[in-house]
Amino acid sequence: MKKKNRVRKAEEFQKIIHTGRKKVSPAYIFYFVPKKEEEARIGISLPKKIGHAVDRNLYKRQVRMMCQDLINFQEYPLDGVIILRFSYRDHSYADNKNILEKLLTDATIK
Repeated sequence: MKKKNRVRKAEEFQKIIHTGRKKVSPAYIFYFVPKKEEEARIGISLPKKIGHAVDRNLYKRQVRMMCQDLINFQEYPLDGVIILRFSYRDHSYADNKNILEKLLTDATIK
């Protein structure tokens, strides 16, 4: 996932979380708002409970790769924040990718 497709600032994370809509799945929470720029942007966050820094960085890299495979950032209509839940560790990479794909397609602004 390219840097221009990432939400990086803490203020942007907070704005999306507090003003956006929310979808929940067993492994993720997805907050989203309509995109404001040409390309969609996704931020990834996870709590310290999930593991040591090495584990958390691995999970973030995995989710970035999943997003890169699943999302066409030019056509996707949303900016979002993906928060990993504790049960993310219990599923395989393929299961997590399927769960994320379903979550991203179900998220719509009405």
